[in-house]
Amino acid sequence: MITIVTGTDTGVGKTVVTAALAVRAAVHGKVAVVKPAQTGVGPDDPADLDDVNRLTGITTLYEGVRLRDPLAPTTAARREGVPLPTAEVHAKSVDGLAMTHENVIVEGSGGLLVGLDAEGGTLIDLAKALTKSFNFVVVTRPGLGTLNHTGLTVEALRARGLPVEGLIIGSWPAEPGLAEECNLEDLPAITGLKVLARIPAGAGDYDQETFTKAVPGWFA
Repeated sequence: MITIVTGTDTGVGKTVVTAALAVRAAVHGKVAVVKPAQTGVGPDDPADLDDVNRLTGITTLYEGVRLRDPLAPTTAARREGVPLPTAEVHAKSVDGLAMTHENVIVEGSGGLLVGLDAEGGTLIDLAKALTKSFNFVVVTRPGLGTLNHTGLTVEALRARGLPVEGLIIGSWPAEPGLAEECNLEDLPAITGLKVLARIPAGAGDYDQETFTKAVPGWFA
């Protein structure tokens, strides 16, 4: 199965969620993690897949293209003069991994409609080009504003006939306030999707042993 991790915005916790999904999936077989486009890092800088490796120990990691500016891939590539692979090229790579791995997890850049290639393709176009089974997971914030952003993201996926497994809150506070507690009830009501997990705020700083042992409880 291919799981595509998208977010309602940038900085919502997609990478830590990707790591948690990888730990959960590893129970059922080999796992590969793909980041089609990584921005905001230099050639030798640690990036999102390094965080996935640090948290999970998983080493089957594939980064499609790396760009220096912390911008949308299309914008960063234009500024750097770098040609981008098409969404279809990325999809072919993901399909290939799905032939040799029970689970492939794809982490998008920013939100769902962020440009991924020079032709205007997005994570949606990557998904449509896949030949293997897939599901989206939407990573969202817990606080004010999340109902609108999450609803719009889920609506965009459903309007295109794309399957969505559920929602994951990417950074759940240790002491949730009224908005967070209410949103935990309202997110499923608005989207018709389950909240699959709540990732504790700061989980990206855990060591590997602590992280991998904690993951099952987040999905309970």
